[in-house]
Amino acid sequence: MQDPVVEYINRHPNAGWKADMNSRFSNYTVGQFKHLLGVLPTPKNVIEDVPVRAYPKGLKLPKQFDARKAWPQCSSVQDILDQGHCGSCWAFGAAEALSDRFCIHYNVNVTLSENDLVACCGFQCGDGCEGGYPLAAWQYFISSGVVTAECDPYFDDAGCQHPGCEPLYPTPQCQKQCKDLNQNWVDSKRYSATAYRIASKPYDIMTEVFTNGPVEVSFSVFEDFAHYKSGVYKYIKGDYMGGHAVKLIGWGTSDDGVDYWLVANSWNRSWGEDGLFKIARGTNECGIEEDVVAGMPSTKNLVVDSAVAAEQRASW
Repeated sequence: MQDPVVEYINRHPNAGWKADMNSRFSNYTVGQFKHLLGVLPTPKNVIEDVPVRAYPKGLKLPKQFDARKAWPQCSSVQDILDQGHCGSCWAFGAAEALSDRFCIHYNVNVTLSENDLVACCGFQCGDGCEGGYPLAAWQYFISSGVVTAECDPYFDDAGCQHPGCEPLYPTPQCQKQCKDLNQNWVDSKRYSATAYRIASKPYDIMTEVFTNGPVEVSFSVFEDFAHYKSGVYKYIKGDYMGGHAVKLIGWGTSDDGVDYWLVANSWNRSWGEDGLFKIARGTNECGIEEDVVAGMPSTKNLVVDSAVAAEQRASW
């Protein structure tokens, strides 16, 4: 993570964004940064038979959209989390988006456990802190469910800041026991009813977010992205670092007329624009529009109004 990249970006006449030496990575080596980028290439057998959602043109979408403002009652939509030193972005993007959708569709505020995915999904999802497949996380939600974060808190909650902490954590062991022994692991499980990909046209992605809530997206990260501070990101300089998964929560157009996606990262609020970033929309910048995944929450293990549940299922 070198200063010359920051200087180059900030002097570039057409960058469209500002760079800074983010405190989040001030002590990181390039190897440690790469370790955070935990999206592995999805195996063909994971993608096979997965439905792809596309939407017929006709819905009038707003020029600006921010899920935090659309659903202010949903606490998880407002959150910016920290994956620490584990390559668990694939799990964060999935657990965060499904948490949001439980509130959006069933008015249930819940924070789901990334730790359950990282520790317990196993080879189905990839390799825990060494990376995983976002789509497989959503399939795990259907087959195995995911407990609440209250039951199974994230193991690296300190972000590895305390003295003597190892810079890279190994994948935690799957315990299948709530930290609070008054809670039951099986009863704490929440499920997804579906898992699907979204067609890669901006209209399809926007309609999905506008209609159903935030989605998980993956994209290629280059060295300059580590230094993002503000503005609409597009790749300018640096080597390829790896694949990263994040939660897409909206879109808009900058004062300079550049269309962008609004995205929540999992590198805490000290990075970027209070933990968020904007990235160019409509040009598949760094591949961000070609690997969009989501699912609809299930009422299994959930106490909700039966009429509300029936109405939601009918709308799918």
